Amino acid sequence: GMVPERVARAVKDGQVAIVAGFQGISKDDDVTTLGRGGSDTTAVALAAALHADVCEIYTDVDGLFSADPRIVPKAHRLRTLTQEETLEMAAHGAKILHLRAVEFARRYGVPLHVRSSFSEKNGTWISDAPANPELKGLVPDAALKSPEENAMEKPVISGIAHDRSQDKITVTDVPNSPGVAARVFAVVAEVGANIDMIVQDVSAEGTGLTNISFTCPDGDSAAAREALEAAREELGFRSLHFNPDIGILSLVGAGMRSNPGVSARLFGSLSEAGVNIHMISTSEIRISVVVDDAVLDEAVRAVHSAFGLDAQAAEAVVYGGTGR
Repeated sequence: GMVPERVARAVKDGQVAIVAGFQGISKDDDVTTLGRGGSDTTAVALAAALHADVCEIYTDVDGLFSADPRIVPKAHRLRTLTQEETLEMAAHGAKILHLRAVEFARRYGVPLHVRSSFSEKNGTWISDAPANPELKGLVPDAALKSPEENAMEKPVISGIAHDRSQDKITVTDVPNSPGVAARVFAVVAEVGANIDMIVQDVSAEGTGLTNISFTCPDGDSAAAREALEAAREELGFRSLHFNPDIGILSLVGAGMRSNPGVSARLFGSLSEAGVNIHMISTSEIRISVVVDDAVLDEAVRAVHSAFGLDAQAAEAVVYGGTGR
């Protein structure tokens, strides 16, 4: 790719290069902005192009935490995290790092160090591959080990992300025949609505009808509902239910792959806390559940305790601002 020559030259001369983040060039060579999180993405892109040992992201907290400290006062700082875990956290509501920046870091193998601008503390190291051995001393030992070695020592669960920015839409009594779900989602896709989770109920015996529920960002839900209503005759459903008052809790940890008891413990802790679950979706290293918005905070705290993530004393210090 391109080498940022002016930056490389300045650094070589021992100068500190200050680059405006957030700016980019479009296909037509126009200067444009990269949107939210653009500064993180700029930093990672520069680190990749300059083959830097590490990209440090300074923020107003001491790194990434096992949950949002504003909801879980006992959240603890994560010393190390894999890029894969960080991607799942960022994609499911953790606000510290922008998803695109993490994807970029992963693609180019750039280790990230998220730390506070207001303290000298080591923050959170995000790295998949064993780093370069010359970084010994700069990087915590865990970042130099392979993901397999780390998995032996790391807790099964790294963290819990939560997301309040989604709504749930249910289409009831849809004919349970091939192609109907495809049409429902084609209608939603035509208005550009992003879909996160999908659940289709088992069809009621003898009726040949089923319900399809899905979640989408609250900014997309009005358009999705209008499009579905407009296609009601074609799709042949009975009614639309809309629930904006949901929250999504996501449990993330690379240790899940080799640990069979995770879902049992998750659902056990939610049931003890009296939390009802609307929907479930999973990836290899994540389990997400949709619950009522009103009990989301309580659910996050219950699950955080159930997985032994509570710190002995509060570790989170926010030095200013609101977090990113």
